[in-house]
Amino acid sequence: MSIKVLILNGPNLNMLGQREPEIYGDQTLADIEKLCRDQAASLEMEIAFRQSNHEGELVTWIQDAVDQIDGLVINAAGYTHTSVALHDALKLLSCPVIEVHLSDPQEREDFRHFSYIEPIAARVIKGQGAEGYAQALKALASIAS
Repeated sequence: MSIKVLILNGPNLNMLGQREPEIYGDQTLADIEKLCRDQAASLEMEIAFRQSNHEGELVTWIQDAVDQIDGLVINAAGYTHTSVALHDALKLLSCPVIEVHLSDPQEREDFRHFSYIEPIAARVIKGQGAEGYAQALKALASIAS
């Protein structure tokens, strides 16, 4: 039986490769999705990979996933530091949540130092670039199995 994982990406991540490559690298979100699909296949995982610039859409996807997934990987991007709504939605899940950040928010502006996701997350992976997503899937494989 494969592990079902939802991977959610927040605002502006659709602009990876163009947006501040000195911080986020030159890989696109499509590159990251391919990396995730390859990693998931090697771990016998089934993934859904989504991105939205809209907070409510992310919340709806989380609500729709209740009792439907074995794990969630989320890079909430800017909503990490602002969204009580995402925090509350994530609390509905009974599966492990892994928070991912391409950069390390602790090494950036002060307003990025607080995360509404972290109190719910089983793990936080930051500053590993796209590889952080692969690490998140490996972590889920060990937690969810």
